[in-house]
Amino acid sequence: MTIAKIDLTQRLKGKVAVITGGASGIGLATAKRFAAEGAIVVIGDFNAEAGEAAAKLVDGLFVQVDVTDEDEVNNLFDSAQATYGSVDIAFNNAGISPPDDDSIETTELPAWQRVQDVNLKSVYLCSRAALRHMVKQQSGSIINTASFVAVLGSATSQISYTASKGGVLAMTKELGVQFARQGIRVNALCPGPVNTPLLQELFAKDPERAQRRLVHIPKGRFAEPEELAAAVAFLASDDASFITASTFLVDGGISSAYVTPL
Repeated sequence: MTIAKIDLTQRLKGKVAVITGGASGIGLATAKRFAAEGAIVVIGDFNAEAGEAAAKLVDGLFVQVDVTDEDEVNNLFDSAQATYGSVDIAFNNAGISPPDDDSIETTELPAWQRVQDVNLKSVYLCSRAALRHMVKQQSGSIINTASFVAVLGSATSQISYTASKGGVLAMTKELGVQFARQGIRVNALCPGPVNTPLLQELFAKDPERAQRRLVHIPKGRFAEPEELAAAVAFLASDDASFITASTFLVDGGISSAYVTPL
């Protein structure tokens, strides 16, 4: 009896993957991981210089995009389809966490709205654009970046960020259920705090607030972007073929912790 060999380093071979926020942080780490697993990568980012560099790094395509603009989002996914013939994976990852998004008592409406647009409206637009292609194919995997704060309250409040990520999680569940029988899986990645430039900036500006976050993580450290990328690659692959509408927590145990270990 011959047992078929599976090359797990090529799980995504030939798949066309679109990544928003792909020029830095989790997005860039995922672009590298996708490429290593054989995917064709399309980087969508607002930063043209960083986006071009990221695309060159993974031998992919860069499309500049404002993820809050419907026409630009449609162009991103249509360009992937036109260039490579399909849209198999959408990692809707772009997001912001600006300092003027804080407690509900101090966060003003413009700050609230900007975060909602970039973090939640963009996922609606990107999912919609990806689904136009995936429904025709009757296949695809969408991974939306939510957060651990979508499932528990944060003492270091970012009110609009938290609300936006809760919206991403709820929308993801609905889409995962709605399109399950059309061969399309939709899952929410819920990271804990990740060691990205955004978090490093927080450390520099407010070490006490950053330490308040770190102390509650049972693992005792922040995640590395590559650890999130590994989770996204799994969700994108056929190894996750029975996983949809899920809250995929990669948070070092923070959402299950009552007190931190000694």
